[in-house]
Amino acid sequence: MKKIDLKQNIHKDLQTNEQILRSIFENADDIIFRKLEAGKSQKLKMLLIYVDGMTTKEAISDYAIETILSGLDISKIQNISDTQLLDAVAKSNIATSEIQIITTIEEIVDKILSGETVLILDRCIKAIMLSSRGWPMRGIQEPSAETLIRGARDGFNETMKVNITLIRRRLKDPKLKVKYAQVGKRSKTDIAIMYIDDIVNKTVLETVEKRINNIDIEAVLESSYIEEMIEDDSYSPFPQIENTERPDAAASAILEGRVVIAIDNTPSVLIAPAILVSFMQSSEDYYERWMPSCITRMIRYLALPITMLLPAIYVAVTQYHPNLLPTQLALYVAASRANVPFPPYFEALLMELVIELVREASLRITGPVGSTIGLVGGLVIGQSSVEAGLITPLAVIIVALTAIASFTIPSYNFSTTLRMIRFGFIILAATFGLFGISIGLSFVIIHLCTLKSFGVPYLTPFTSFVEHRRDLRDTVIRPKIKTMVRKPQYLHTEKKERKNV
Repeated sequence: MKKIDLKQNIHKDLQTNEQILRSIFENADDIIFRKLEAGKSQKLKMLLIYVDGMTTKEAISDYAIETILSGLDISKIQNISDTQLLDAVAKSNIATSEIQIITTIEEIVDKILSGETVLILDRCIKAIMLSSRGWPMRGIQEPSAETLIRGARDGFNETMKVNITLIRRRLKDPKLKVKYAQVGKRSKTDIAIMYIDDIVNKTVLETVEKRINNIDIEAVLESSYIEEMIEDDSYSPFPQIENTERPDAAASAILEGRVVIAIDNTPSVLIAPAILVSFMQSSEDYYERWMPSCITRMIRYLALPITMLLPAIYVAVTQYHPNLLPTQLALYVAASRANVPFPPYFEALLMELVIELVREASLRITGPVGSTIGLVGGLVIGQSSVEAGLITPLAVIIVALTAIASFTIPSYNFSTTLRMIRFGFIILAATFGLFGISIGLSFVIIHLCTLKSFGVPYLTPFTSFVEHRRDLRDTVIRPKIKTMVRKPQYLHTEKKERKNV
């Protein structure tokens, strides 16, 4: 097939335009071409093109075609120029929410594949786009990965326009801006960048826009594609961009001065910049009373080292440093290990692998069956392994406590990173004991100190408490709402106060 230049302008001859578009959409049976002739002597010839299944047919047949055929006075437009003809049709009371004039074949193709309907007139070098998007969509439901006891029950779905609306419902502010972009040479995925104009740090906003515009990829099928393309260090195991399925969390991030990126076909949005503290906070922290929320946050920060280090500490102490244990506990550990054929590090690695297998299986099988597999699998495998003498009861307790602690981390991405690092710490503990854990912990801390998210240090405000000491108030504890009068200092926002000043 001869290559067609999509950049070419629309031709005056309607038949030529039809041939070009039929060649582009060859063997695409869901692309509908409908010819129309208006007037008693069929003087005005038109062509409607749309994708079957992506448009609201009622909007086209009842509000566009019928209006054009019945409301257009053909006798008055027979001898006028093509520009006047286009204006006459565009202004003929077409009852659609939006119309747009387009001039190139590429624009026609993009609009058709986006769910719009294109009307091409004979003798005109421009076409009319009629708004007609109307594909099936999933209803608004509570996010299964971010459930709350107290809080809103609505969540994002796969339609970007719906997600933007859910945020605008919470922020009825004319300063809330939405900038559109397209990424992906073939997918042409729609992206919306959302921020509040008089709050956001303009440097961060420009960096986000520049990185998105520089993305060169064939298709974007999920927000993770964008996340990987625009983050500062793609080799770091730690996430540098936050994602959420909750509109209230996205609205809160925008109010802080951060940038929210909504991607079409994805039921979550990206939030930039992100720091370690962001992944340890939950929306529910601000919906419950401040004192219980403080306790909950402290428990989370206690769970962080447990998730990352507890199995490694068990391996190091039992294999290299049993003298650190109380005498009775040391004797019990030695007695329980008498008939176990594997060393402590193999025990820990084996049980961690089993836990990850059970976790993955329960995630892939949804509903009651998945939770049953997780519960029964963990109990049966753990109990059977102890009775068979493959592992010690203490190892089961350690691994189970570590798994429970990992579920207290609000961010799934951050929790996954901690679980991955845990295996490295177990290997270091098996090789060098507590000294190996110290080496690994030093490398992690050094890496976190050098890591940035859109220019913001990852460990802020802990590493810059002199400059950003006010931000320490909303980290390990949650202050009272009425005392949170300033925006986060580390974002360097345009407006510093949370109040309307």
